[in-house]
Amino acid sequence: MKPSDNRVVVVTGATRGIGAAIAEEFWSQGAAVIITGTHQEKIDRLNRQGNERKSYVQADFLSPESLRTFCDYIASLGRLDVCVNNAGINVVKPADQVSPDDFERVTVVNYRAPYLIAQAAARAMRKRHSGRIINIGSMWSVITKQGRSPYAAAKAGLAGMTRALATDWAADGILVNCVSPGFVLTDLTRRTLTTQERELLVKQVPLGRFAEPAEIARWVAFLGSEQNTYLTGQNIVVDGGFTNV
Repeated sequence: MKPSDNRVVVVTGATRGIGAAIAEEFWSQGAAVIITGTHQEKIDRLNRQGNERKSYVQADFLSPESLRTFCDYIASLGRLDVCVNNAGINVVKPADQVSPDDFERVTVVNYRAPYLIAQAAARAMRKRHSGRIINIGSMWSVITKQGRSPYAAAKAGLAGMTRALATDWAADGILVNCVSPGFVLTDLTRRTLTTQERELLVKQVPLGRFAEPAEIARWVAFLGSEQNTYLTGQNIVVDGGFTNV
């Protein structure tokens, strides 16, 4: 895309990690990008920097009121071309130790919020009979491991939701897809895993490395571009072959 790109793109949970890389990719193509984060101070600081074609909105999807306000904002946009549901949280515990609150938090942010945000995005996109919605899933939507029951359930649900929304909104010119990353070398990954733990995981990935956030972002950008005219309802697993072995 050229810098004259007129698209308006929303990316949730995009002040760091994969979300930030996705927002940067669309921004580098010339789109105006609306980015959400949970911390008001950080949002205010980023807005004061005056980044051209970047605006930041505070939204906490654990708060019903905040989620409702954000959805109303999305639906009211005069133009919305791409909506990326990236915000997510995880709780890693054995299944018999997962509390009702743990389950509620994970499913609200990873499953309920994307559904309601997608509804709002579709209302805005119907104005132009065109749009792209991309949900950010996880390879744990198709495989799992110990301690991932709430997260795997929510991400598998997100993949199913993607298929259903794609079917419902095809006649409106809205394509809906899911991108499910494998292991990605984000700042959070570096902080939460030791070098030894990362090396052990890398040995299990056929390509022999973690993905860079930009590699995930490029897939999302393709799905949100005019080059994607026929691909919808898919869960694309970008994992270096991990789920094949």
